Amino acid sequence: MDVSDLGKFFAGRFIQPHEPPYDDVRRVHNGAIDKRPALIAQCRGTADIADAVKLGRRHGLDIAVRGGGHNVAGRASVDRGLMIDLSLMRGVHVDPAAKIAWVDGGALWRDVNRETQQYGLATTGGVMSSTGVGGLTLGGGFGWLMPKYGMALDNLRSVRLVLADGSVVRASATEHSDLFWAVRGGGGNFGVAAAFEFQLHDVGPIVTSGLVVHPGTKAKDVVQFFRERTAQLPDEVFMVCALLTAPDGSGTKVAGIAGQHCGPLDAGEKFFAPIKAFGPPILDVMGPMPYVASNMMLDDSFQKGVRNYWKGHFLDELSDGAIQALLGAYDRLPTITSSIVIEHFHGAATRVPLTDTAFALRNTGYNVAIIAQWTDPADDARCIAWCRDTYSALRPFVGARRYANYLNEDDLIDANASLAAVYGANLPRLHKLKKQFDPDNVFHLNLNIKPE
Repeated sequence: MDVSDLGKFFAGRFIQPHEPPYDDVRRVHNGAIDKRPALIAQCRGTADIADAVKLGRRHGLDIAVRGGGHNVAGRASVDRGLMIDLSLMRGVHVDPAAKIAWVDGGALWRDVNRETQQYGLATTGGVMSSTGVGGLTLGGGFGWLMPKYGMALDNLRSVRLVLADGSVVRASATEHSDLFWAVRGGGGNFGVAAAFEFQLHDVGPIVTSGLVVHPGTKAKDVVQFFRERTAQLPDEVFMVCALLTAPDGSGTKVAGIAGQHCGPLDAGEKFFAPIKAFGPPILDVMGPMPYVASNMMLDDSFQKGVRNYWKGHFLDELSDGAIQALLGAYDRLPTITSSIVIEHFHGAATRVPLTDTAFALRNTGYNVAIIAQWTDPADDARCIAWCRDTYSALRPFVGARRYANYLNEDDLIDANASLAAVYGANLPRLHKLKKQFDPDNVFHLNLNIKPE
């Protein structure tokens, strides 16, 4: 494709399939995704993004946007289309007096945590530091601070967006407020997010965090104990239960509870004391640690390049039947890197009125992620089958809502049902705003909200 004229002004670079960086840049986190864009536009700023959008439209190309590239469905890339790559845009600028951070669209959460923690500040980010800020935030954004300070999108003050016509707007509570409502949960449907403005909070630099690990033979006891402990939690605590295999390669199954208490250290120590005593665990690494380290403790479980297939749904309660279904699937884990993760939702994020943002998952309960991970393509069929079978076994116990960031490509087969599960009563308004801001459905490589 001839981009010589645009290249005179483009601050980033265009990468075509025959050029050496192409294979590296086109790869996303999920190793099972192998899409080949016709062109990659690596942007360095908002003007580059705007030019790239116009270029894609002029040539009739499908447009994918890559921030961190973490989306398990591979929506950050596209076959024979244009990938707008923001990976060079990772700046984070902090105003410690105002407790505000301005974050570029390609930043990862590790970038944000590193800069904000210089001042003992933080905002809700992902449970893994390698996740991209943009995709996580626009789709919801739960993390360790969610019970205390809400979802990542609840901490947004403004977003700089490149719209489908290449124009640039600032969306906030006072500017383009309808658009600001829509992007907080509407994902990439409404434009390319070039920059975010976040509200920060006093957190760290040391928090009480970590995990305890029990033998797999005690998995039922661990999950039931997790259910009991999450029945009533202070807002300072976020907890996760995982059914997995020990990371030492032995194939030994284990059950773990991870958590973080972001309040005073003595309160954190008191809260986690019964969790550390239960069992007792075979491994206990729960205690005071830097907030930055706490946000990196799960990174090694999700390595870039490993093949992934996920299914997820929200449970309003962790019933005995749901636990039994999960334990049955746990007995049949297809690989040593596959797992089942149960994330507890409560606190500030669940107290936001449903119609305040497009994001509709404001329930107290449990988000279950069924995670098939493997390295050998020959294992594709059996790993995907295990994940789907587990999801089917769990279906009798699920609630009405789903978390958009965990949806896979096959969830789009019945797109209407998936949209209804993600957005609920907010969906009709989202369709209208899509028609207003993207009438040609330029940004459709997502959980697509069609213009109506």
